[in-house]
Amino acid sequence: MTEQNLTALVGSRICHDLISPLGAIGNGLELLQMAGGLETPEVALISESLENATARIRFFRIAYGEAKPEQTISGHELESALRHGFSNARLQLEFEARDMQRPTARLLFLGLQCMETAMPYGGQISVQGTEPNLVLIGKADRFAREYALWDCLTTKEKAYDLRPAQVQFALLHELARDSGRTVQVAQTNHELRLAL
Repeated sequence: MTEQNLTALVGSRICHDLISPLGAIGNGLELLQMAGGLETPEVALISESLENATARIRFFRIAYGEAKPEQTISGHELESALRHGFSNARLQLEFEARDMQRPTARLLFLGLQCMETAMPYGGQISVQGTEPNLVLIGKADRFAREYALWDCLTTKEKAYDLRPAQVQFALLHELARDSGRTVQVAQTNHELRLAL
């Protein structure tokens, strides 16, 4: 078993174990609302937080979970995971969801998380191309790109000391390499491209 397979199994296990208690909380909220018609701001906040947590777990399951080459993920599931799990008030995402091989979807989701780190001030990300060749294009007035971090996507060197919030860079590099893909990065003043 490779290190990447083990990482994917751990990711799948964590997502699976977390989704069940979140579902139970959702069922409990629904019962409370049916029993007493509770529509207080507190209940609304809990409900919204629950939806956000569930969506993030669906996103993480695709990004960090097991992805066998023969598996396909539906465009509907991709769209739902991106709309709710990658929603960000500062970032707009343009992506025409379609059925996709799960390993390609995994690379796409990891790539989106990489782009997000470089765009803390907001902007727009569009996904172009067709499977298996996808290009993520970020447009923004300002970028905050750590060049050494981004360099680890395109080189064989792994000397960059990653923080937990940057693990997607190392995983994207390893998965792309293992699938025979190359990752290319290009940037101008107002555009950042990540090609898979």
